[in-house]
Amino acid sequence: MRPHQWVKNAFVFAGLVFSQGWGNMPLVTLVLQAFAAYCCASSLVYILNDWHDRDSDALHPVKCRRPLASGAVTAVPALLLAAALLAAVLVLAGGNRTLLMLLALYVALNVAYSWRLKQVAVVDVSIIAAGFMLRLLAGTVAVGIPPSRWLLLTGIFMTLFLGFCKRKAESFQEEASQRTVMAHYPPALLDTFIATTMTATLTTYSLFATSAEAQLQHSERLIYTVPVVVFGLLRYTYQVHRGRGEDVARDLLRDAWLLGAGMLWLLIFVSHRF
Repeated sequence: MRPHQWVKNAFVFAGLVFSQGWGNMPLVTLVLQAFAAYCCASSLVYILNDWHDRDSDALHPVKCRRPLASGAVTAVPALLLAAALLAAVLVLAGGNRTLLMLLALYVALNVAYSWRLKQVAVVDVSIIAAGFMLRLLAGTVAVGIPPSRWLLLTGIFMTLFLGFCKRKAESFQEEASQRTVMAHYPPALLDTFIATTMTATLTTYSLFATSAEAQLQHSERLIYTVPVVVFGLLRYTYQVHRGRGEDVARDLLRDAWLLGAGMLWLLIFVSHRF
């Protein structure tokens, strides 16, 4: 189920945080339900992926340790767990058609990615980015929070940046030759993609931080977070060039400087309320 990957579902909270709606308990409840639904949906996708790839994973030096690939878990209980997770998704999102539609699209895209599209260059990273954007939309449109256009653009470019960083980190791994798509990502091309998407992320975030929308939402201190975001992206890029960005969730949680930057960003963002 990859519980450590649930940190990616924190994108669901973006709308709540930037709209500063955490004092609205009914709204908070809706966002928490959306987050829980995405945790179940992402785990469902991981199970289906592992079931589909169990034979090839068994030959992989690292993936062979996965429960299905190693034989520790057989197909029947794994698929029963997937069915239970699907039922949980329907219960958590059953009363919200928009959220259900976004979740269905998320699952469909990720199944297509796992079974075929992860072998198509650029399309693979675009699907990864789309998954993050669907989370962001689930925490805005699906719960009635108007999404900021600059926030959406920042989200698009940041998720593309993270996706290409993941491919860059994978290129340093010995097993990279076993991933078909890596043959289509020469190092210079990945460096170009990373530089382009990082620049676009910083530009759109800076525009968001200085936008009228941010001022209206009493987020005037957001501009002071721009240097923190610059540091965070540069630090993450440094880690990627050390081969440590293959698992985004794990590497974000293990780097003390990145965690510190995240805490400083939050402190600056909420300081005006005290």
